[in-house]
Amino acid sequence: MSIYVIVHGGGTGGWSYRPVANYLRAAGHEVFTPTLTGLHERAHLSNRGIGLDTHIQDIVGVIECEDLHQVILVGHSSGSMVVTGVAERVPERISRLVYIDTAIPKDGQSWFDLLGPQVAQYLLDVTKNRGDGWRIPMAPNLPRQSLYPLKVATDPLEVKNPGSLQIPRAFIHCTKRPAHPFLEPFWPRIDSEAEACKRQGWWYRTLPTGHGCHQTMPKELADLLLELA
Repeated sequence: MSIYVIVHGGGTGGWSYRPVANYLRAAGHEVFTPTLTGLHERAHLSNRGIGLDTHIQDIVGVIECEDLHQVILVGHSSGSMVVTGVAERVPERISRLVYIDTAIPKDGQSWFDLLGPQVAQYLLDVTKNRGDGWRIPMAPNLPRQSLYPLKVATDPLEVKNPGSLQIPRAFIHCTKRPAHPFLEPFWPRIDSEAEACKRQGWWYRTLPTGHGCHQTMPKELADLLLELA
């Protein structure tokens, strides 16, 4: 049996990974899909002080309180910031880091740095106009949405623990994305990241779907994750 901890992206919550988790559990594995503080069923906890460290500690807390070891830690989209931070804190508990259709943060970078200036400025503008200046309306037209704390996206990540560099890494690349109202400039950055991961010899797979692969191709995504079990 393997243990998966899956960290959702900014526009979703742990609930969105239920179909993927069901396939993994049916194959005999243990799966955790926590929702990060301030989002969705935890939206009542939202406040201006929630930052990247809060979300990293959310996942560290699950791993430590459940006493999990040999964890396959999965981060989708902005979840890449969180799982990289978790690997900095508890590398001895992680057997594999899996990044789904995202950019990989380096020391001192924030999620806005990875998104690039055009997307970051768009999100800052909508946060000012429709998010009270501190909450990002990431995907307001999708069901069960909650506003994303701005500080999570602007906090830099510290990547300095040499122990985390020893963790094997994997990348799942979505290759057929439909047009997106504001993330379009981010897709080339993901494509470039995917190529870099391949050159570095990471475990690498593709899915012929868009960024929300956990909802459009849950079984296929689960099958790829099962290859790592």
